[in-house]
Parts: sequence; C-alpha cells; structure tokens
Amino acid sequence: MEILLLELFDSEDPRERDFLKTILHRIYGKFLGLRAYIRRQINNIFYRFIYETEHHNGIAELLEILGSIINGFALPLKEEHKMFLIRVLLPLHKVKSLSVYHPQLAYCVVQFLEKDSSLTEPVIVGLLKFWPKTHSPKEVMFLNELEEILDVIEPSEFVKVMEPLFRQLAKCVSSPHFQVAERALYYWNNEYIMSLISDNAARILPIMFPALYKNSKSHWNKTIHGLIYNALKLFMEMNQKLFDDCTQQYKAEKQKEKFKLKEREEIWQKIEDLAQHNPQSNAYIECLAISPVFSMETETPTTEDIQLLKKAVETEAIQ
Repeated sequence: MEILLLELFDSEDPRERDFLKTILHRIYGKFLGLRAYIRRQINNIFYRFIYETEHHNGIAELLEILGSIINGFALPLKEEHKMFLIRVLLPLHKVKSLSVYHPQLAYCVVQFLEKDSSLTEPVIVGLLKFWPKTHSPKEVMFLNELEEILDVIEPSEFVKVMEPLFRQLAKCVSSPHFQVAERALYYWNNEYIMSLISDNAARILPIMFPALYKNSKSHWNKTIHGLIYNALKLFMEMNQKLFDDCTQQYKAEKQKEKFKLKEREEIWQKIEDLAQHNPQSNAYIECLAISPVFSMETETPTTEDIQLLKKAVETEAIQ
C-alpha cells in the first residue's frame, strides 16, 4: 500500500500531492515499524530521479516530509541517516530542475548540520563538487544555500573548509553575470560570516584580494564596484598591514606575469627571425607582428593605482 501511495506523488495535480503529503506524514508518525521501510522507498524514488529519469512531480513534497522527519532524528545520528545526506541529498543538487525543490532541499541540509556540525565539511565539499559552471540562476541558488549553511557553521568547522570555499567565492565575485557577483558580495553584509572572516583574515584575504582588486576596476556593473569597495574597506579595517602586504604581493605577481609575457614575445620574435633567415624555407609566409597589448589580466598596478584604490574604498564603500 505504501509503495502505491508513494507512486501517487508523481501526480501532476498539486492538490493531490498536498493531501498525499499529509497522509504519508501521519502514517509515518503512527506506524513506527514502517518508518525505515518508508524512508527506503523514498530513497529509491530519489535515486531513480537523480540517476535515471530526472523527472518527478513530487520531489518538493517528499523533501518537505523529510524535513520534518530529519527534525525528529535522535542524536547521535545513525550512519544510515548520514549516508542519506551524502548519497541522496547532495546529488539532488546536480539535477537540472533544482529550482523546483531547492528551498525544501536546502532546509533538509541545514537541519542535518544543526543536528551534527561534523557533517559540515562533507556537505560543503559536496556542494563545491556539484557547483554549476554555466548556469547562473542555479549558481545564485547555491550561494543562497551556502549562506544558510554558514549561518549555522561552527568556527572549528569553518576553518576546515574556508580555503576551497573562498576560492569558489572569488570566482563568483569575478563572474560577468552581475547577480552571481552581487549575491557573493552580499556575504560581506552578514555579521556572523564577517566575524568568521575576521578571525581568519590572514588566510582569506590573500585568496580574495586578486578578484576584488581586478573587478573593482574592470567589472561592467557599477553596483558591483560599490559592493567590492565595501568588501575591501572591511578588509582594510580588519588588518591594514595585511591589506598592504596583499597589495604588494599582487603588484609583484602582476610584474612577474608582465615579464613572462614579454619574454614569450621575445622568444617568438627570435623564432620568426630564424624562420625568415632559413635558406631551406622557400615558401615562408610572413607572420603578423605581435604587438604588446596588456589587459587587466597582466597589467601591473602602479603605486598611483594603489593609492587611488584606497581612496575609492574610503569614499565609495557602501555603508
């Protein structure tokens, strides 16, 4: 009977799914002996959805039921429940139709982390593994969920994941899609996240600084400029010396890149000269001269640039 009941969740009628949700929740509450069986059958629906069909109308409702079930899990969590988080809930993030059920999925994940903070590392590593590469609206959803996770993270767990986490945030800040960059920069308006960043600024600022500096000058959207100045101002206030060190390090790295580019052009010029003077080359086609164009990727910030940046940070940061 329970299998037939669960199969009905694929109905296209939202009213039917809503009634089914209430019925299944009451059955789960009344019949203790059926609980493990019901969870297994729900898992099977999820597995088919993730790895076979990618189509099911009742995923949001099933996750809503599971949110209540997870809330009632006894501590310490059983291994079966942890495996459900890793093998079912995290892979649900990779399905194309994530937007249909994402709020319920994020709620389930956060419920697990509130129950057992030691699960934070595998969850964040899993999210980074499934992070969308070309789907910007989905990326915004991931950023929303990640902020919910960071709101409940323990400082000791944050230290374990902060480097890969902020490498991803640096990519998001650099995104040409302004909503992705904007959503990532809103993290600097979250007091708890800022306290975590402040405690670990020596490791986080060197990761974030190149993306913040580059996009403070090159991002096409002016709103993003203001949010970046705000983030840079907060970093300056946290640790002025560290900020200056990162500025100098960035300057040195750009000088090195510029030198390598020049060196590469000189080598190609030598190859071209040798080819032109090669007596065996009867059908040589003259190459176009390479002009040294420096983009923001390789341009070294001058001392004047750095002073202007600091002035802009002070005057234009969003309060």
